[in-house]
Amino acid sequence: MSLPHEAYAGLVSRLVALAIDIAAVAAGAAVAVGLAVGGSQMMIRETPGWVGPVVGVAIGLLPVVYFSASWWIVGQTPGGMAMGIAVRNGGGEPLGLARSILRTVFGLAFAPIWLLGMVLVLVDARRRGLIDVACGTVVVYVPQPHADDLPVSEP
Repeated sequence: MSLPHEAYAGLVSRLVALAIDIAAVAAGAAVAVGLAVGGSQMMIRETPGWVGPVVGVAIGLLPVVYFSASWWIVGQTPGGMAMGIAVRNGGGEPLGLARSILRTVFGLAFAPIWLLGMVLVLVDARRRGLIDVACGTVVVYVPQPHADDLPVSEP
């Protein structure tokens, strides 16, 4: 698939979307900890020993589920939706589950490389970062509907 250069998401859009997603994951983790610890203390006046490990595993899985499910089911994370960008495979189609998980695990396991690899966005014809090259993905701007394209309903 070949799109005009402008159809591929630029560096700033991608970084802002990532910042929104990091904030969302951090907020989700804070809520999970608060509910688990605060809830157990309210109910039984102490936090059982098993709560810490269970919450730790849940918080560890949260970013994996957040990114993988977003890219697989919708093609966009909430940060991507806010910035009007979506992740697609090299052919422009939505990602399958396996590629979504691969992109997520690669990105989270090598986060500093993911961020440094974003420099490639500035020179690649399809504005792909290192993670995109490694996983066979592209990040594109999602066409926004115009008011003239929206259906009009009569009362």
